[in-house]
Amino acid sequence: MGEEENKATVRMFYDEVLNRRNLGVIDKVTAENYVDHTAAPGLPPGREGEKLWFQMLHAAFPDGRTTIDDIITEGDKVVVRGTMTGTHSAEFMGIPATGKAVTISGIDITRFENGLSAEHWGQWDVAGLMVQLGVAPPPPGAPPTE
Repeated sequence: MGEEENKATVRMFYDEVLNRRNLGVIDKVTAENYVDHTAAPGLPPGREGEKLWFQMLHAAFPDGRTTIDDIITEGDKVVVRGTMTGTHSAEFMGIPATGKAVTISGIDITRFENGLSAEHWGQWDVAGLMVQLGVAPPPPGAPPTE
């Protein structure tokens, strides 16, 4: 598959998995030997780890929405700059529900092989999320949060 097909697959993944909560798509678009280089600690490798991650994310932020702000392809890689919004309504990463609305941004890089997602690297603003949830102090000089 080419760059445009890979880009379309990533767009579909964001829409179906992140926004529509259709975890069955993971089996259709990820390789059997899929590697997430930045997976949360304690999750199993591969597709099963991906499914568990998104189950936890969806449970904690049931109204969560993720938008693609930029999408760039280069060879077998697709890069997304995205924004996630949602309300923290259940435990997440050991943090009890706060009821707080959050907005975080991040970058995902996906490498494709034979039309399937083979590798992933992601960096999302977890520190900013912790500040918004009230479990970490804001950086010195930062404007106050609600």
